[in-house]
Amino acid sequence: MRTALVNGRVLLDDGIVEGRAVLVEDGRIAAIVAPGDIPAAFDRHDLDGQLLAPGFIDTQVNGGGGALFNEAPSVEAIATIGAAHRRFGTTGFLPTLISDDVKVMAEAVDAVERAIASGVPGVLGIHIEGPFLNPQRRGIHDAGKIRPLDEAGFATLTGLRSGRTLVTLAPEKTKAGTVRRLVEAGVIVSAGHTNGTYEDALRALGEGMTGFTHLFNAMSPLTVREPGIVGAALDNDTAWCGIIVDGRHVAPATLRVALRCRPHDRLMLVTDAMPTVGQPEKSFRLQGRTISVRDGVCVDDSGTLAGSDLDMATAVRNATEMLGLPLETALAMASRTPAAFLGLDRRLGRIAEGYDADLVALDEGMQVAETWIAGVPLAS
Repeated sequence: MRTALVNGRVLLDDGIVEGRAVLVEDGRIAAIVAPGDIPAAFDRHDLDGQLLAPGFIDTQVNGGGGALFNEAPSVEAIATIGAAHRRFGTTGFLPTLISDDVKVMAEAVDAVERAIASGVPGVLGIHIEGPFLNPQRRGIHDAGKIRPLDEAGFATLTGLRSGRTLVTLAPEKTKAGTVRRLVEAGVIVSAGHTNGTYEDALRALGEGMTGFTHLFNAMSPLTVREPGIVGAALDNDTAWCGIIVDGRHVAPATLRVALRCRPHDRLMLVTDAMPTVGQPEKSFRLQGRTISVRDGVCVDDSGTLAGSDLDMATAVRNATEMLGLPLETALAMASRTPAAFLGLDRRLGRIAEGYDADLVALDEGMQVAETWIAGVPLAS
């Protein structure tokens, strides 16, 4: 398949440009050329002035399209979740499992392995968020599922043979050297649902931890004499932090402070999305509890936050409107930055020669018009 994407504005490394055609061949970007230099063998696809950007990459996706990964750790559920989020520009994602039994974790890892092998579009690996957390900061996670990280758990966390494995854990609940062992086994480690101290975070960072999960949420705050996990994140220039920009998980003013403290290319948009995304039905069951969308967020009967009803296209719009970010920066936080966090930035997150043709076309209102995964188009 040879396609020339023409008559659009294109987000390149140096900004948004006009007068360029993006040539797609065999699932990759073959070249970026002037319209007059398009080879005759390429079919032209008119973007009608829309903005062509790298496809969005979401590292925290619990569900979508009515499917919840915890309730159905299967290839079919992963495909349903991916299809729902693709309508909102997500071309790469990590199905995310919150705290559960080791048996369910193993089933989830196996499902992701099979989804990748069978070519389910967009699956980049798995995010295992718990159960090796601090009960004091568990949020919606079931306290009965939280446990210490033992050898059986370690074997499960390191069981995925293809794709990326991201693990969220509480550093203070792991033994010295555990984070290093995980990293040496190829796992990406992130701190979350943690009541750890600043020193706990420094120890984990020193052992190779590179992330902070949903910054500010479910972690020890910055205080006068104890900087906490939040302080460690804000004081660090190299680790990546996920942020949920829905105006409810974190106040926009708080996120603007984080933007002043940290390099923008170390902050990435995530959704923490639940099954309601892409669905008219705005309630679901999570480990025996009813979760409903109220005022734009998912909560249980007591009002505890339980993920989000957010999609990545809305997160990008919110980043420009609530946080005042330039569009180019917001788009990079949804694509190039998470690609770097996952170590996939040599093939994803940019519109550049040789990169995978994972792309999104956006209209003037930043609504998704079309996506491509490995060069295969899908109109929204």
